[in-house]
Amino acid sequence: MNFSALLRLMVILVQLWPCSPSPQNSSTQNTARSFTAVQRVKRGWLWEPLFVTEEQFSLDLVYVGQLKSDLDKQDGNLKYILTGEGAGSIFVIDEYNGKIYVTQKLDREKKPFYTLRAQAINRSTQLPVEPQSEFIIKVRDVNDNAPQFLDGPYVATVPEMSPEGTSVTQVTATDADDPSYGNSARLLYSLVQGQPYFSVEPKTGVIRMASQMDRETKDQYLVIIQAKDMVGQPGALSATATVTINLSDINDNPPKFQQRLYYMSVSEEAPVGTTVGKVFAEDSDIGDNAAMDYFIEGDSSDVFDIITNNETQEGIILLKKRVDYESKRRYSIQAKAVNRYIDEQFLKEGPFEDTTIVKINVEDADEPPVFTSENYVMEIVEGVMNGSLVGVVTARDPDYDGSPVRYSIVHSMHSKRLFSINEHNGAIITTEPLDRERASWHNITVTATETRNPEKISEANVYVQVLDVNENAPGFPKNYETFVCENAVSGQLIQSISAVDQDDSAEGHHFHFSLAQEATNSSHFTVKDNQDNTAGIFTGKSGFRREEQFFFYLPILIRDNGTPPLTSTNTLTVTVCDCDTEVNTFYCRYGAFMYSLGLSTEALVAVLACILIFLVFFLAIVTIRQQKKKKPPFSEKMEEFRENIVSYDDEGGGEEDTEAFDISALRTRTIMRTHKPRRKVASEIQSRYRQSLQVGPDSAIFRQFISEKLEEANTDPRVPPYDSLQTYAFEGTGSLAGSLSSLGSNTSDMDQSYDYLVDWGPHFKHLAGMYTSHRSVGD
Repeated sequence: MNFSALLRLMVILVQLWPCSPSPQNSSTQNTARSFTAVQRVKRGWLWEPLFVTEEQFSLDLVYVGQLKSDLDKQDGNLKYILTGEGAGSIFVIDEYNGKIYVTQKLDREKKPFYTLRAQAINRSTQLPVEPQSEFIIKVRDVNDNAPQFLDGPYVATVPEMSPEGTSVTQVTATDADDPSYGNSARLLYSLVQGQPYFSVEPKTGVIRMASQMDRETKDQYLVIIQAKDMVGQPGALSATATVTINLSDINDNPPKFQQRLYYMSVSEEAPVGTTVGKVFAEDSDIGDNAAMDYFIEGDSSDVFDIITNNETQEGIILLKKRVDYESKRRYSIQAKAVNRYIDEQFLKEGPFEDTTIVKINVEDADEPPVFTSENYVMEIVEGVMNGSLVGVVTARDPDYDGSPVRYSIVHSMHSKRLFSINEHNGAIITTEPLDRERASWHNITVTATETRNPEKISEANVYVQVLDVNENAPGFPKNYETFVCENAVSGQLIQSISAVDQDDSAEGHHFHFSLAQEATNSSHFTVKDNQDNTAGIFTGKSGFRREEQFFFYLPILIRDNGTPPLTSTNTLTVTVCDCDTEVNTFYCRYGAFMYSLGLSTEALVAVLACILIFLVFFLAIVTIRQQKKKKPPFSEKMEEFRENIVSYDDEGGGEEDTEAFDISALRTRTIMRTHKPRRKVASEIQSRYRQSLQVGPDSAIFRQFISEKLEEANTDPRVPPYDSLQTYAFEGTGSLAGSLSSLGSNTSDMDQSYDYLVDWGPHFKHLAGMYTSHRSVGD
């Protein structure tokens, strides 16, 4: 068998080697050598399974095991070499006999095993006699780590009065020792503090209730739990953890009044809403379980009320109705406190409420006078004489002494004194006649004052209604504008009328319309009463003539249904109109207006014509003045014009050259008026000149220019009145040479071609030679 096979067999034997010695011989194994008998094979390595116990350390080297090859004849010719994890530092090997030693203390919790490689070589040849192979040295665990509670300290909450066995919380400890070897990591939990209220399960660490507990007795407990390894055997390591257990509240206590009888008092002057006193019922519970509501039972609930202060849980008794010492001096009420939220599982223990008695005494006070009514409503007919009785108010002193009362009316600075009151008996009378059409109601404030104590004053409101008397006759609600056409036919409706009356009718107004007696004999118009407070005006004949009568004044008689009935005559003005087939009333109104001014149609037309002429004349003057402000003087225009004349002072074609006059220079006047961006003058003149050679004279543009100059001269008042006649003629198509004006000299030679100078004839031969030579030199 070769070296590698032997080493693999050794590893298998190490893995199958029992690692959990029995408790009775564990201490012996820790002190004895940790290897078995030598496994001998026919060929290859001979070695023992290698184990080393952690924490095993002394000044001398600690023997771990031995590696030996079957080729070793113990003559010192073989050399053993150890490599791998910790070789040379933690583990050393005797190169002559293959024994392995550990040089320092090992910790299984840091590294549980080491992988090393062994090799045997011939010292003479330095060649390996066996192939290199790996083996493992395992670190055997000892109980050197105590348990730890990593999550402590613990806090838990459980409802009070929970039954026995209720789970509270669970604590867990950990041990770094090897759980697969021995009992070093096997823990056992126990209760150090917390009996007899709590218990703990030894293996799981679950804390449970051992008895029912009342939060109102004690609401917090401190429990200490201990965890031991080695299953609690002697010499085991241990650790403790603290658990704070709070008892949460449940509604298991009803409210209780601390006093079975309360005494309170309230003054008879106290207004509604006054706090009379407070009651308080204690509840041992907390939070919502202690919330309660207060109630008042019995007949006194209409005089007193009680509300709950949610912050202090007090019951506040309030005055719900004014009390009177003279009527009732004592009240006895029963107040009840009831839990707002009730746990049904505790209802069997009794009602969660409590009651108490509250006795309230009414204190006497000097009260102000009291009117028999807070508001009085009185009536009086309008127009009665001064000093007429309106009504009587009455007040009395409610106290036993019965102080006399003096009455007065509160008048504001702006109110009119229409009423007065008898200070002794409270009779209200008028001081001026009352008019319902001005004010149908009057509000009066009456005061009653004790004569013995003027500070005691009370008030009452008196509402006086002024009853209507039929004193106003009906009339038209507005001024009607009524028109009738000349071509109207008989029985045509020309106007609907109605009526108003300032009086107030209890049954409602009902008006009757008719023609006045003096108009009944007229057959021009008729009145038809519609029996709904309206009437219609109809024509009584066909055809009307404005030349005969322009206006008709129709007296309308209106009667109301008052007692006694009143009648008024209202005049309706009817205007005759010249209407078309569409009955256009605009012309009718316009004609009526002019007729009222005393103007006929012819006079009206003359007046309108004069106004129109005046407007035209005024607009013409304004237009001329504006043009004068905009246009410069004629002299400036002439100067501007002359600047556009192209003059020539050069030898040339003589009379023939005059035909080259550029008529386009005159046309530029109209072009310049358009305020276009200014171009180069020379280029524009040259282009205009060439254009004039191609087309004939534009007589329309020429005439327009002359007309504009003539108009400027005639309308300019700043120049002397002289006539200037200038004649312009067009002589043929001009010379072939074109214009020789110097205005175009700014154009570069590169921009123009001078070949055409040769074609101008003998007169321009010298000039053509100059430009030709210049060009040749430039080229």
